[in-house]
Amino acid sequence: MLLSPPFVLSAVVSTALAALFNLWQGGNTRDLTLYLVAGWLGFAIGELVGDWIGLDLLMIGEVHVAESCLTCGLLLFLARWLKT
Repeated sequence: MLLSPPFVLSAVVSTALAALFNLWQGGNTRDLTLYLVAGWLGFAIGELVGDWIGLDLLMIGEVHVAESCLTCGLLLFLARWLKT
């Protein structure tokens, strides 16, 4: 189901992280688009890594928040580094 609670939580958290990162970097709309894609991709990769490793460090329902936020942040910094 597309609007399942874990999907909505993941979308909200990854979008918020990307928007805050863009605000912190003083980016424009084009940068926000790049950071949104990087944030969504990083959060999804973090979910897969969290499931694969089986580490339940900080979970909200079925969402591996700690692993996902970490990989989201890494991909956001990687996107900023590759952009410049």
